Amino acid sequence: MPQPVSQFVLRAKQLDIDAVRHLAARVELVTVIGQLIHALQRERGACSIFLASHGLQFNTQRMEAQQAATPLEQQLRALFEAQLDPAQGATARLLSLMAWVLLDLDALRELRLQIERCQPSAHDSVAAFSRVIAGLVELVFHLADNTVHPGVSRQLVAFVHLVQGKEAAGQERAVGGQLFASGQALPVEQERITHLIEAQERSLGIFEEFAEPALRARWQQLQLTPTVAQLERLRRTLCTARPGAALDAQLSGRWFEVASERITDLWQLETELVQGLRQACARQLEVLTQELQDAEGLVQRLRNTPPPHTHAVVEFFGISGHPGSVPQLTHPPGEAAPDTQARDAQAMSSMVELLQAQTARLASVEMELEAAKRALHERKIIERAKGVLMSRMGLSEEAAFRALQKTAMDQNRRLLDVAEATLSLPDLAFARPAAPAAD
Repeated sequence: MPQPVSQFVLRAKQLDIDAVRHLAARVELVTVIGQLIHALQRERGACSIFLASHGLQFNTQRMEAQQAATPLEQQLRALFEAQLDPAQGATARLLSLMAWVLLDLDALRELRLQIERCQPSAHDSVAAFSRVIAGLVELVFHLADNTVHPGVSRQLVAFVHLVQGKEAAGQERAVGGQLFASGQALPVEQERITHLIEAQERSLGIFEEFAEPALRARWQQLQLTPTVAQLERLRRTLCTARPGAALDAQLSGRWFEVASERITDLWQLETELVQGLRQACARQLEVLTQELQDAEGLVQRLRNTPPPHTHAVVEFFGISGHPGSVPQLTHPPGEAAPDTQARDAQAMSSMVELLQAQTARLASVEMELEAAKRALHERKIIERAKGVLMSRMGLSEEAAFRALQKTAMDQNRRLLDVAEATLSLPDLAFARPAAPAAD
């Protein structure tokens, strides 16, 4: 027996609602991931100073950061476990990334015990924490890349790049703290600081492009604060020191404080952005729920307002409802009655307006989704190309990026084009970046 039209309309709306609910659940998952990243970033920075100072500085800050991160780890594990429910719609890739993150979190306990004994170097500690955070950032990127949705796509792109920029700022805090606490300017770490500053500018530039106007204005105001000016002065102290020159170890505390203020500013922007995503999901759920309630009425209105050409049929064959009755025409055969013509004209006008409005809305949504997907795609291609160069040439992450960047500049090509060529041409030659000259 044929299914009623209303069932198809209601089912379509219900699927829309389920999609937005899944999106809202992803936003909550991303919220906890962001909170854990923030806590681990602080722990990483405190541990770098603790180890570089041979346990003389930042032990209290290290312990406080660890205590803040531990409950968030447990909360994230619970959310991961919930994703095993088939109703959550988790993909194989998403579950694999979660498994990878869980392995990293399991390794944190041993890392913390080693740090307690001052066994790893500050550099190795920063690298270990950064690997854990990298897995979490990749999970955030995957969630955004697979839940691009009209109405929140631009906000998701802004969020991903804000998280990336904040992670580069967190690494800068850890590496700079390590340098100051060690009391000596090391060329490799100075080069890493420069790379991390550039990485922040790239990611935060994309964040600024896709952020909502109010959030963009807040970010631009933060660029003019005394904190940024102080950070720039300390950066110059680190980056312009001659290799091997002495650094004031007492500045490690000041560096950590100023860098943390900037990261806190970024964290507040991230919090506001997540709140905006929550509100967008809530608004869409409200609209879709209302449409679901109105769906049966919509079907009835469609029945009561048939397509214009059906009026001609009704008028010609009669509307008395009595089979076999002969219609009494009061207008020339083949022409609709005047009132029918008016109804047809009105219906056609309404239909044209509706189609125009829908076309404009769909075009806007399509452009928004295309811009979001393009930004996420470009990030993915560049990251993959960096990985290829790191594996093929034994380069560090920053050296791999510089190789891509230098090739793009030398050949007057876009960075994305060079990255795509790297992936498609295995034998593409790159000039290995020159090491900083010793003074």
